[in-house]
Amino acid sequence: MNNRKAQLEAFNRLLTIMDELREQCPWDKKQTMASLRHLTIEETYELGDAILDNNLDEVKKELGDVLLHIVFYAKIGSETNDFDIADVCHAICDKLISRHPHIYGNVTVANEADVKRNWENLKLKEGKSSVLEGVPKSLPALVKANRIQDKVAGVGFDWEADNQVWDKVMAELQEFKDEVQAKNQVGMENEFGDLLFSLINYARFLKIDPENALERTNKKFINRFQFLETKAKSMNKNLRDMTLGEMDALWEEAKSHTH
Repeated sequence: MNNRKAQLEAFNRLLTIMDELREQCPWDKKQTMASLRHLTIEETYELGDAILDNNLDEVKKELGDVLLHIVFYAKIGSETNDFDIADVCHAICDKLISRHPHIYGNVTVANEADVKRNWENLKLKEGKSSVLEGVPKSLPALVKANRIQDKVAGVGFDWEADNQVWDKVMAELQEFKDEVQAKNQVGMENEFGDLLFSLINYARFLKIDPENALERTNKKFINRFQFLETKAKSMNKNLRDMTLGEMDALWEEAKSHTH
């Protein structure tokens, strides 16, 4: 399984196929980095779904799709003599070595927190103007909030204990409730954002990934609602014609049949 020669042969096979497709396939010929971009994002989300489902066979397939895209971008880069797959590999190798002085240098670390702190400080030394510079603008807001908090924590800007974060959650909840009572739409939206941000921060302290947690809840809700739909259909009933009480009864049944 860990035969390096076989691994390199497999990667070489992929590079050869990429060369052939770029030269001979009408679809592959016309692709650009811009045209591939949205497809790459989709493939990454598909990989994320497979990981959440713990479907390792699907993870393997989706990793192949993502790897194909990496090879595709490198192939396009080589055609303009900007970079090729070797340059891509060397660039990440060089970065990993420079960012891990506790492995490849004489720096000593006590724990994972030290590693993360060193990582962010090294990035600033490399010319980054802000620790938040590496957070992609197009990240979904929930993921972005988590990454922002993680990154600033890496340079020591963080709460000291989880009870302080919980107090912040409760304070934000009260501020949100105050705006709801005042029926202030702009204020409600602002405070709701603050409340979500503080909850995401609390999740981080508890080592909960908020995106994964919410997606699992989404999947659970979908499964239960689809059970409800199927059950109603088997009873020759239309959801629109059912009372809320009837739907609630089916929902409780769905909870016992789905996870």
